[in-house]
Amino acid sequence: MKCALVTGGSRGIGRAICVTMAGMGYYVLVNYKNNTTEADKTLDLIKQNGGTGELLPCDVSDKHQITEILGKWIEANTEKYIEVLVNNAGIKDDSLLLYMQDAQWENVMKNNLDSFFYITRLVLNGMLLKKYGRIINIVSLSGLKGLPGQTNYSAAKAGVIGATKALAQEVARHGITVNAIAPGLIKTDMTEGMDENEMKKLIPARRFGLPEEVAHAVGFLASQQAGYITAEVLSINGGMYS
Repeated sequence: MKCALVTGGSRGIGRAICVTMAGMGYYVLVNYKNNTTEADKTLDLIKQNGGTGELLPCDVSDKHQITEILGKWIEANTEKYIEVLVNNAGIKDDSLLLYMQDAQWENVMKNNLDSFFYITRLVLNGMLLKKYGRIINIVSLSGLKGLPGQTNYSAAKAGVIGATKALAQEVARHGITVNAIAPGLIKTDMTEGMDENEMKKLIPARRFGLPEEVAHAVGFLASQQAGYITAEVLSINGGMYS
């Protein structure tokens, strides 16, 4: 059975990606950390749309949990194969660098950059054996442009972009593509506190994006038809930055 693992799949962009992957016929592994209620809602949406899947609770900032939970799932489910990996989970904790605490730097790095390494390394082996796979990393406008107050988040996402380009070259000959998607301002929990009317003035499209618009792009990069696209970073930001 072909599976798609989506980290941070309980809400926002992650939820939309889970539903999209289910619509493409994948058995969806919905990863989340604590919010079981929202994760259950995602799984219900998958089932309502005729899809199947299961919840995979795991703190992606903890390499030991990743090994224990995801590693054991892979070992126990030999009839299932993770064909698509979407590294979507991430956090931000904004502060000017001068006032940034060690924990703010470390937590953002662990959740956004370290999680990519430990999860991808585990899943990659199965893709190499099958000589096929799709790895899609959700990065950010911050990782391309750099934003004041987000030195930690910008550094982490820029790190994932660099890793995307390097890994893509390592595995391309094995039928595996590695790409990144860099959303701008999308209507999710991360943008809830922003003054949307003011921020829209900075966006040529004059609106925030929708999670479903990001998910649609993920679906394309996950498809067989995108097999010759790798090491790319696709910006979805309404023309805000390119």
